[in-house]
Amino acid sequence: MSRRGRAAVASVLDQAASSATNILVLVLAARLSTESGFADFSMVYVTFTVLLGLNMAYVGQSVVLEKGELGAVCRSAVGFTGAASAAVGAVLAAVGLALSGATGRAFLALGLVLPLVLLQDGLRYCFSALRAPERALAADALRLVCVVAALALQPSGASAGRLVLVWGVSALPALGLGLWLLRPYMRGARADLRPYVRRGHLGQRFVVEFAVGNGSSQLAVLGLGVFATPLAVGALRGATTLFGPLNVLFNSANSFGPPVLSRLGGKRATVRATALLGVVLAVLGAGWGAVLYALPDRVGRQLLGDTWASASGLLPATGAQYAVMGLGTCALLTLRVLAPKATLSLQVVFSLLSVVFLLAGYAAFGVAGAAWGLAAGSAAKAGAGWLRVSRLRAPAPHPVPA
Repeated sequence: MSRRGRAAVASVLDQAASSATNILVLVLAARLSTESGFADFSMVYVTFTVLLGLNMAYVGQSVVLEKGELGAVCRSAVGFTGAASAAVGAVLAAVGLALSGATGRAFLALGLVLPLVLLQDGLRYCFSALRAPERALAADALRLVCVVAALALQPSGASAGRLVLVWGVSALPALGLGLWLLRPYMRGARADLRPYVRRGHLGQRFVVEFAVGNGSSQLAVLGLGVFATPLAVGALRGATTLFGPLNVLFNSANSFGPPVLSRLGGKRATVRATALLGVVLAVLGAGWGAVLYALPDRVGRQLLGDTWASASGLLPATGAQYAVMGLGTCALLTLRVLAPKATLSLQVVFSLLSVVFLLAGYAAFGVAGAAWGLAAGSAAKAGAGWLRVSRLRAPAPHPVPA
């Protein structure tokens, strides 16, 4: 296998290891917790997911586009991530101290471990920029092993705060390994944090795209826990956790699709390929949802513990959401290749519409309504995406010289 082929395989495996970590963390937390305990854990984990996405957008995506001295770029990224995550962690710890009960202790724990988990995850973007995905895979595989082992040792009924603390501290071995593997590239380089705080930093655009895309719906789910009930967050998070394997496919399509599609040549070939991929992902989403819905309660409780009772009723809606998300992912992928400037407006309008559907669905029909609201929002985004694709004009053919 060529070096490029090995790098592609390592990148896919690294994405799979990272996704498996997130899935297994939630599955183990659900099995160890009571329904209310998992609701508290889910509130904290949704908060972490938003912060992780913001860090990925502001730091990670700009790092992989750098073409200068990569050793200095990576040292600067590590330095900024450490400083920013420590500052945000201090705010979360203060919020946790101000809140009462188990929820407050869980947020306090997140504040204490946030620099560890954000730094560990952020190293993968440095390795990506350095074209060394096998090093990211080594660190993320160790992270997966350590977190599963650490959580598996916790007693049944462990509090959300304890689980968050164990989850965060278990990142230390992978963080140490990642920094050691990164050290040869950063030796002698100097960090410069000023570009990250200057106006016009590239990450600022990526943050906007994340905020109106994934971030808005995550914050809306978090809002349900603040203004409605944390149990709603636990149920929604439990249902979506079971669809984690499909996230690996969606992320792989976004990561590896553009360079492959750009070599197909022409709108027709690109649309044909992405439409076929979208149908395949939609069928997989619907089929996976049907499999999960058919699971006996005994098996479901082994996966999610007490949370299964509330999450199982949301599986038809979540399955429908993932089916249309497959179509929507491929519509945005098509636009990213053929008309990159068209994606931001779609993300802004239809991500906010998804939030409206989520909140309206919850107000009208409770947690099940919220799940169907997310599905409706994803369907609207997919429909609008493919409508935009259909209106793209094929580039005019170059005249053939006489």
